[in-house]
Amino acid sequence: MPTRVAKTTWSGGLQDGSGTTELASSGVGSYEVSFPRRAAEEAGGVTSPEELIAAAHSACYAMQLSALLAEAGGTAPQLEVTAEVSLGPDPAGGYRIPGVTLRVRGSAAGIDAAAFTKAAEEAKSACPVSKALAGTEISLDASLS
Repeated sequence: MPTRVAKTTWSGGLQDGSGTTELASSGVGSYEVSFPRRAAEEAGGVTSPEELIAAAHSACYAMQLSALLAEAGGTAPQLEVTAEVSLGPDPAGGYRIPGVTLRVRGSAAGIDAAAFTKAAEEAKSACPVSKALAGTEISLDASLS
């Protein structure tokens, strides 16, 4: 199985520094990162580790759910998955990611609401990114559209 690589270069301290994160394996882009923008409500065109985790989790979850819907007899799945990843204070000091919220809306021919919800719950624990984030509470809001 492949290994994917991202690389970040950083200059300066936490509050006055900045960096660039490169998606090195795919070569699809480099993105600016900054702690003040990471901790602000408005990102201002700068990404963050939380946004990158959200992107990874939403993509992984969508792939896993599509596989489980097919196993349940569903065809032609259409899914829209949103992952929300927060940054918050850690009671032990510093910061932590207190949770992830997954929201999925979708359909698959031959799948009713109960089967969709069952597959959605299974995908939450079976997705490799969910497994990687096992120390973080991951909540799910799934519904058939």
